[in-house]
Amino acid sequence: MITVRRSRRGRRALGCAVAAALATVLVAGCGGQETAPPQSLPAGQSPAQGGDGAQDGAQDGAPDGDSGAGAAADLPKSVPERLSIPSLQVSSTLETLGQGKNGVMETPRDPDKAGWYRPGPTPGSQGPAVIAGHVSWNGAPSVFEKLSTMKTGDTIEVARQDGKTAKFTVDRVAQYPKNKFPTVEVYKNLDHAGLRLITCGGEYDEGKHYYPDNVVVFASLTGSA
Repeated sequence: MITVRRSRRGRRALGCAVAAALATVLVAGCGGQETAPPQSLPAGQSPAQGGDGAQDGAQDGAPDGDSGAGAAADLPKSVPERLSIPSLQVSSTLETLGQGKNGVMETPRDPDKAGWYRPGPTPGSQGPAVIAGHVSWNGAPSVFEKLSTMKTGDTIEVARQDGKTAKFTVDRVAQYPKNKFPTVEVYKNLDHAGLRLITCGGEYDEGKHYYPDNVVVFASLTGSA
């Protein structure tokens, strides 16, 4: 549980920390039947101040991350409606993921659909928008089954409620052990519009119903239509 201490100076930093901590809950449950504990940042600590996999003082971009070089101008906020990944032949309407009664992020209800994390940025607006999905469900492949095969330069498109389609280019694809998930690297503030696609990875443990890793696709906005 995160203890909230309100102060003028700490309110913004705390908001970032809470958003990051809640967002990482989803990545622990993207395979369908896992019970891995969530990652979290200490109360009052912003992503730029440290945490799992963090570099102190890092704000915009990161080594091996998305620096935003060549990024297109940010778009106004607008709710995303559909995700398309041409290289994977994936096209999915998007569920909206909020927070459950226990304060953690919801997971997609339909294993064949991805979900956008509503408390975070909308895809195309400034910051790291998050879309997550299951890699499998009860032994059957799900919407993000092949996410780990994406390559740098691949295209991701997100159709939005305002009629615009935000076009992202993949900067890199990474895989992390769940117990070393780099919360700050994935959810830190950006000076451009970024996108993170998240699912589970690694070799599935049938006995524990558990994937040991998370796959994260880092992408930057490079155009719109």
